[in-house]
Amino acid sequence: MSPLCPLLLALALALAAVPGVRGACPVPADLKSANGTRTCAKLYDKSDPYYENCCGGAELALQPGADLPYLPSDWTNVISSLVVGQRCELTVWSIRGKAGKKRKFSAGTYPRLEEYRRGIFGDWSNAISALYCRCN
Repeated sequence: MSPLCPLLLALALALAAVPGVRGACPVPADLKSANGTRTCAKLYDKSDPYYENCCGGAELALQPGADLPYLPSDWTNVISSLVVGQRCELTVWSIRGKAGKKRKFSAGTYPRLEEYRRGIFGDWSNAISALYCRCN
């Protein structure tokens, strides 16, 4: 056995132990409802400094074409993780009625919205008050 093999094995094990960016969030390709229809996005009210604990708590699934200028009161300003399905786009606003700051999230996993800036001093965690989700 080459002296390089144990080193490569140790490196591979170390990289496998590092938490992934996706954490506990679903893969965008797996977003489907129980009956197999497409889901545009899933929103979660819990995130965590550790990626493996993100996308937890209550979950809100959005169908393609979901247009919510006024989120239900229990979802206004509480979304802290989200996953957008393949070939979909989620547009969010910081103020009800589609006002204030606006951001588009393309297909992908966003386990910590604290990492996405909203203006100079803010971020998108607990700041979403309106949304529109569309898929191609």
